Amino acid sequence: EVQLVESGGGLVQAGGSLRLSCTASGFTFDDSDMGWYRQAPGNEFELVSTISSIDGSTYYEDSVKGRFTISPDNVKKTAYLQMNNLQPENTAMYNCAADAYWREIRSPKDYDWWGQGTQVTVSS
Repeated sequence: EVQLVESGGGLVQAGGSLRLSCTASGFTFDDSDMGWYRQAPGNEFELVSTISSIDGSTYYEDSVKGRFTISPDNVKKTAYLQMNNLQPENTAMYNCAADAYWREIRSPKDYDWWGQGTQVTVSS
């Protein structure tokens, strides 16, 4: 059975940090590109960050550049999203996703597997 399980969300004050984890099972994590998405109430589903399994190249949404870092641990089969200097506008449900194929351009529907999400709430 394929599973992606997120953890690490919670309530934090502005300026604080959280590290989200996305632990995979049931598929070849090492060969999968990973992504983090988020959605806040009333907002669109938004890509936050991705990392390629081929060369480790990363993508970050403009507003999180310099504050968020995506990284994989192939031994633990876990993808992390380190989030520093969190701001209230970062409040959202964060979901991780895995895509077994490399793609130059990817949309949410291209991902093969999704986690259930972890809530991040940043208070001002």
